[in-house]
Amino acid sequence: MNLAIKYLPKYTLKDYEKWEGNWELIEGIAYALASPSIQHQRTVGKLFRFLDEAIEKECKGCIVGIDTDYVIDEHTVVRPNVYVICDKVKDRILKAPQIIFEVVSESTSEKDEGLKRELYEREKVEYYVLVYPDLKKARIFKLEGDKYKKVLDVTEDTFTFNLKKCKLSLDFSRIWP
Repeated sequence: MNLAIKYLPKYTLKDYEKWEGNWELIEGIAYALASPSIQHQRTVGKLFRFLDEAIEKECKGCIVGIDTDYVIDEHTVVRPNVYVICDKVKDRILKAPQIIFEVVSESTSEKDEGLKRELYEREKVEYYVLVYPDLKKARIFKLEGDKYKKVLDVTEDTFTFNLKKCKLSLDFSRIWP
């Protein structure tokens, strides 16, 4: 075992709650969140807007949210860029959302494509969507059994998420800045 890893502090939810700034905590390791670019913010905003419109029409029992703490356990708190959840939510997410969208940038790609993908897979998030605004592409994964299976790379298409309570359609051509 690498010495640095051996002596890394293992932080908890109580530690996390005291921190200033924007952080995620994954299995006790703190990750600082960079300030989002304008392109990132516009993509998140459009995802929220069009998902909210679709939910109003198609999935009244669900909500869409942005950058809310998803408390998985005492050592793991993440902030999905955008999520859809069909359960009651107060201040924090305490159950797995049905869909999580992460907007991928050069600085977040390793964490979004690897660590978070495995984490959300383990937590049984039904759909995980990696959004690449630079490429105007989204990669959609669906949980099948215990593993994510890539469903589709989407650019200008409409995709329908088949959730337990409803079907939710999103026209991806509308989200690109």
